[in-house]
Amino acid sequence: MERLDRLAAELERHLQEVILPFWTDRMQDGRGGFHGRITGENNLDAAAPRGAILYSRILWTFSAAYRALGRPEYLECATRAKEWLLGHFYDEQYGGVYWEVTADGTPLDTRKQFYALGFALYGLSEYHRATGDREALEQAVRLFETIERHAFDNARNGYIEAAARDWSPIEDMRLSDKDDNTPKTMNTHLHILEPYTNLYRVWPDARLRERLENLVGIFLDRIESPVTHHLGLFFDNDWHETSRNVYSYGHDIEASWLLLEAAQAIGEDELTERVKRHSRRIADAALEGYQSDGSLIYEHRADGSLDRERHWWVQAECVVGLMWLYTYHGIGEALAQAEKTWEYIRTHLVDTAGGEWFWSIREDGSVNRTDDKAGFWKCPYHNSRMCLEAMACAGHLKK
Repeated sequence: MERLDRLAAELERHLQEVILPFWTDRMQDGRGGFHGRITGENNLDAAAPRGAILYSRILWTFSAAYRALGRPEYLECATRAKEWLLGHFYDEQYGGVYWEVTADGTPLDTRKQFYALGFALYGLSEYHRATGDREALEQAVRLFETIERHAFDNARNGYIEAAARDWSPIEDMRLSDKDDNTPKTMNTHLHILEPYTNLYRVWPDARLRERLENLVGIFLDRIESPVTHHLGLFFDNDWHETSRNVYSYGHDIEASWLLLEAAQAIGEDELTERVKRHSRRIADAALEGYQSDGSLIYEHRADGSLDRERHWWVQAECVVGLMWLYTYHGIGEALAQAEKTWEYIRTHLVDTAGGEWFWSIREDGSVNRTDDKAGFWKCPYHNSRMCLEAMACAGHLKK
């Protein structure tokens, strides 16, 4: 307990002194919003477009930080993100949120990526959880209904990736250029599971509960390999995997604790025990990528080679997954591994001069300054959540 307490205290300081000040001091635009990008060289790109993922994750982060720490400046940032998200990303005509807008808030890419709707729901439900704000809850529930209406596959189960602005079919459903163009993915299902769990905490609706249980079942029965226990990444409509032998170690470790979190929120002992067994196996599979220096590498490729780059979000999720193994599975050595991963982060990824974290450390050990310090995908959510989960795990074990 003393070691976990020390780690939690150190990560709380890191959250308040390193991560969040970067976003409050450098990313606010002076006009009620947040800039869309700061480069890996710490240069502000004030004209950069703004993504729904960035705003939703800023909203979640500052809402969660306010709920945990009660600092009024965190509430101010969360409210700013909420108002900009609803004022500029929400599609008043068709519902849902746009994928991308210009720096002045004009719709730029109006497609409906259900991953983005999930994150908007996540942020809004956390804002309600932190403040009791009724509008945030109503908008979160509306997004839940929209996802269920337009993304759920009633014939074959699961959720499709994307639609056009008016919910008509769209040919290119990819979340990013790195992804396969398939109608169903692990990643979108994971980030619908995550907000549904958070919404259920504040809105224990029977239909939401059924959908959350169904999502857990999809992971255990469709997405997790019964042989390797890695998660499949890309699937066709009939759940045939198109990405065999590709493992994302970061998504595996993230899913291992998000699935158990969902089961705990549902509150059924039998389901929780079943998920706990699967969660341990998925975490063990993820840790095949754990290195002697405490880092977690990125990916196992289809040809059997390894992508050894150390991405910021993978390291953050590794710390959380290990802390959950220690806290909820009783795996004693997992705490030492979490401490080692944090030491790797602190030594290699934290930008002590410019604030926040770098995107990644390349395989040759060099710092990746090509990718953003803050931007469409580089948000404060993974590393802030790492700190908040450390605090939560320490608190749980004191009960």
